[in-house]
Amino acid sequence: MIEELLPESVVAVEAHGDDPLWDAPLYPGEAALVERAVAKRRREFTAVRGCARRAMEKLGVPPQAILSGERGAPRWPAGLIGSMTHCDGYGAAALARADDLASLGIDAEPHGPLPDGVGPSVFLPAETERLARLAGQRPAVHWDRILFSAKESVYKAWFPLTRAWLDFSEADITLDPSPGDASHGTLRAELLVPGPQIGERRLQVFDGRWAVRDGLVATSVVVPHS
Repeated sequence: MIEELLPESVVAVEAHGDDPLWDAPLYPGEAALVERAVAKRRREFTAVRGCARRAMEKLGVPPQAILSGERGAPRWPAGLIGSMTHCDGYGAAALARADDLASLGIDAEPHGPLPDGVGPSVFLPAETERLARLAGQRPAVHWDRILFSAKESVYKAWFPLTRAWLDFSEADITLDPSPGDASHGTLRAELLVPGPQIGERRLQVFDGRWAVRDGLVATSVVVPHS
């Protein structure tokens, strides 16, 4: 599912509920990061790192430990960029060579409504209005969950480029479903703060894709070099 939202230069690996990656051994240094975590958190941590190591192998990079850096962001091997995500019974990692892309972000969520009170705290008024229109047109889709996931993917793509926090209110995201098919579409995030410098250009818009399938929402954002 995630792989379909990404360009060919990105390698994506997924783990579902019955995948042995959920119980794979951790590498030195990783176990210490979750030694006090509950079992569910440890299994999710393990699964996404297993996905990332499989992606490394596909890119010809020796599998290695993935430790956490600033604000918990994964520390990738030199020459790689990537992103990881997990929710109940699902985990995924997406990696690419740093020469091919500037940054990327992925996120997965259960396809269900957001908990009460979350939307007003993370959505801009314009986003809320657009969500209402989409819900009126296609009420079976949980547009609020897609938008929340999109904001997560935007942040994951933003942070490696800036090393700075991006608040939910600092990116205005528009969701566009594919004509005649509300199961997938595109997203565009207009940054409301100065964007990252990519080469000689200042980037103020992040583009991405989203999909809904098998009870999951998945989103991706890819930042090219030019």
